Amino acid sequence: MAKFTASVATPSGEVTSRDVVRVGAFNVIDTSGNYLAYQNGNLSELPRQPGSGFNGEAADLANASSGLHQFGIDPTGPTGGSFLAAIIDSPTLEERWHQGGYVGYAITAVGVFAFLLAIYRLVVLTLVSGKVSAQLKASKASDNNPLGRVLKLHEDNPNMDPETLELKMAEGVLKETPKLEAGLTLLKIIAAVAPLMGLLGTVTGMIVTFQAITIFGAGDPKAMAGGISGALVTTVLGLLVAIPTVLLHTVVNGRSQRIIHILNEQATGIVAEHAEREHTK
Repeated sequence: MAKFTASVATPSGEVTSRDVVRVGAFNVIDTSGNYLAYQNGNLSELPRQPGSGFNGEAADLANASSGLHQFGIDPTGPTGGSFLAAIIDSPTLEERWHQGGYVGYAITAVGVFAFLLAIYRLVVLTLVSGKVSAQLKASKASDNNPLGRVLKLHEDNPNMDPETLELKMAEGVLKETPKLEAGLTLLKIIAAVAPLMGLLGTVTGMIVTFQAITIFGAGDPKAMAGGISGALVTTVLGLLVAIPTVLLHTVVNGRSQRIIHILNEQATGIVAEHAEREHTK
């Protein structure tokens, strides 16, 4: 390893004097941790750095006075640094997301909406579940929860015949059910539509790729692979939205069905108790 001062060209073309460190025969970095390229006797800063901690490790090494330091070295140095070039040319997650185009943006928006809807329904059902649990321990029905509103039908009509009471209680449970199941159908639809949107983006991307092959030929396999890879991004996005949405739908549906089960259980118990009391008269 050797440290010296040299002229380095920035990606914008400006030439500055920097302290640089040569590691081995083919790896050069500056004291800020930027990887440099050596071409035609000149040093230039790579327009795109490898990132992912490599630059931080390079800065630590360049500014170290002693000891051992982890550092990423390109093993293909004599061949022109092809390995490092492949790493820095690999798209980031954000760039891959942008490759999805408008279909990818739409899938992302749908996924964010589904996530927010599921979280909102979970919060609402958690609060309702707490009120229902409190109602189970209370001696008087309250209007601030579904179970209380169902029980109030019996409190307001204590002398109703069992058949009519059963119908009234069933009607009360049915009236509360849509409020508890709100948003579930929409979550299920999003979970089914997201993969189809991903498939749509993939098909349209493949059409564009094959049109380019028709015009320019198939002489550049790298360009073909890049187009196909970009087309498949929307399929990945669709699955990334669909899988969590299915899981969230299951959780939200389980929470709502638990409350509905309590309503049916309590309503049936009241009807049975009322019928037994009528029978013993």
